[in-house]
Amino acid sequence: MSASNDDRLWIFDLDDTLHNASAHIFPHINRAMTEYVMTHLGLSQQQANELRSHYWIKYGATLHGLMRHHGTDPQHFLHHTHQFSDLSSMVQPDRGLRSMLARLHGRKVVFTNAPREYALRVLLILGIRQYFERVFSIESTRFQPKPARAGFMRLLSKINVPAARCIMVEDSLPALKTAKRLGMKTVYINSGARRPSFVDLRLNSVLALPNITVPF
Repeated sequence: MSASNDDRLWIFDLDDTLHNASAHIFPHINRAMTEYVMTHLGLSQQQANELRSHYWIKYGATLHGLMRHHGTDPQHFLHHTHQFSDLSSMVQPDRGLRSMLARLHGRKVVFTNAPREYALRVLLILGIRQYFERVFSIESTRFQPKPARAGFMRLLSKINVPAARCIMVEDSLPALKTAKRLGMKTVYINSGARRPSFVDLRLNSVLALPNITVPF
């Protein structure tokens, strides 16, 4: 990419974009969320999983549905579903991640549906916190998670950068669709999947970003 466009803003998702969360972290969080729903709503495991799936499809996050329909306290939910005895052993960093971020021209922020404390811990474990000027977490969106437009609009208002100057780097297609509708460029991190029309670029790995020659 052209180094002359240093006023661009890279918006990075965290989990399964900057690191592999599916191997160890997501299974742990999913179990904790299911147990939380079972305990606080008095549901069986099957019912809890079905409800979580319904809220995920409808709202993009279990928490959004729980807040809207059950009055769940978001801070209480996030605290109890993001407890890790040894997070450092669960985070799987990619070799070359720090080098990639150092070489990538432009400002950078993290935009994640995860709670802030967890996001900061992961970035520190990865050794890349210093490359991001802002970490925009679920608390920052006032608990309006991606792909909700409201969360994106709060981010844009905070960073004071036009959407047309932003590049969204994500593994979630619904989030990328919202980003594209707002006028952002979109990069889909996924190995082997098709590239929908609202995706400008698909990469197998985030590590390939500095080598891309397509102008943004």
